[in-house]
Amino acid sequence: MTTASQTTPAALPEQTPPAPWLPVAAGAVTLVMWASAFVVIRHVAHDVSPGALGSGRLLVAALVVLPLVLRRGWVRPTGREWALLALGGLGWFGVYNLALNAGERHVDAGTAAMIIQIGPVIVALLAVPLFGERLHAWLLAGMVVGFAGVAVIARGSSTDADASLLGVVLVLVAAAMYAVGVLTQKVLLRRLPSVQVVLVSFVIGAVTCLPLSGDLPGIVADGGAELWWIVYLGVFPTAVAFTTWAYALTHTDAGALSLTTFLVPLIATFIAWVAIDEVPPSLTFVGGALAIVGVLMTRRKPKPAPLAG
Repeated sequence: MTTASQTTPAALPEQTPPAPWLPVAAGAVTLVMWASAFVVIRHVAHDVSPGALGSGRLLVAALVVLPLVLRRGWVRPTGREWALLALGGLGWFGVYNLALNAGERHVDAGTAAMIIQIGPVIVALLAVPLFGERLHAWLLAGMVVGFAGVAVIARGSSTDADASLLGVVLVLVAAAMYAVGVLTQKVLLRRLPSVQVVLVSFVIGAVTCLPLSGDLPGIVADGGAELWWIVYLGVFPTAVAFTTWAYALTHTDAGALSLTTFLVPLIATFIAWVAIDEVPPSLTFVGGALAIVGVLMTRRKPKPAPLAG
């Protein structure tokens, strides 16, 4: 009888790594789906209320993810974890969707995608008081550059100054709520399965949006194009894209993969140009570049102080 200590490597089951192109393809599919969401929201923003668009999208996503949770099994959250789930669901999936959907009534899809890129800067800022991370010079400089990029975007996003400013502020609120969601999930995923965290967040976000979703029953009853765009948002950029992203993350370097999200604004701008004949003003690209540079600066780590003696 072979004991565990006597088991040879040849006796262990070998896991065949996936073909090199599969994680790359999964990451690419994710980026295109996320980018397409900005364009679809922009396309239907004036025909569907922000609440109906958010709640419908999240309810569809929850139905897609539910079988995965049932198969995986339920892990009972603690009281603290329920509080974090509520905060993340309310912020990232509830307020985020309301703010983004309303914001895209006033700014184009490419501009919205660029402003959302400031989210990691807010994450880095909030991580200082919440997780005791160091407030170093690169973080401060990155914050200044990143928010300067948002200011440039606000200046160049539209000839209607009031409308563009409102849209930029709303999308900036969405970026801040994204940061809240990332920070809460950072704690929750230490013990809870990711599909369970996502499902609960979807449901809480949908409930948050429902009071502002008075037109949703009519959209469902009508069965028109607006309903199918909502279904698309729930299935592909929300449920499927998170799954393909998790697969890509499992088989590639996390740091390198996270940098690819900077391609989302460019992809969104291209899709918007082809699909709805919409291109952001040139100044918006300058602001987007500054925002991305700001994020990269916040990710730089200061050199450790030399030891005394």
